Amino acid sequence: MSAAGRRSAGLLLYRHGEDGLEVLLGHMGGPFFAKKDAGAWTVPKGEYEPEEPAWEAARREFREELGMEPPDGEAVPLGEVRQRGGKVVTVWAVEADLDPAAVVPGTFTMEWPPRSGRVREFPELDRVAWYGLERARGLVVAAQAAFLDRLADHSP
Repeated sequence: MSAAGRRSAGLLLYRHGEDGLEVLLGHMGGPFFAKKDAGAWTVPKGEYEPEEPAWEAARREFREELGMEPPDGEAVPLGEVRQRGGKVVTVWAVEADLDPAAVVPGTFTMEWPPRSGRVREFPELDRVAWYGLERARGLVVAAQAAFLDRLADHSP
């Protein structure tokens, strides 16, 4: 399936911290993002097939990427964005507190180094952290900043 036809869904956790609204972001794992910070953080999300409801995919991907059950609570729909590569991402925000140290990330495999014939395993997200909205805007994949703006508009 081409990038333009791919869809992802995810959950953006938020909380009210000492400095205002904070969101939980994950740093993308693997060798391509290892030394990057800006643009290498994302809402925990993942791809799904057209027959799977986006909401169910968001909850499944939360489990797979963070190794824990998604929190209960009101799900605030933040809509969709189209990322630079054409993938459409749908996100819901849920107010919850989560200890980043409790995360047990899922993994993926890929040939690394390229053309070496060696397959290595990498974490989907190599770390997760809470960030205030302004800092998060500077770290998150560019198109996903719209979710932060929509959350700020929704939050009291």
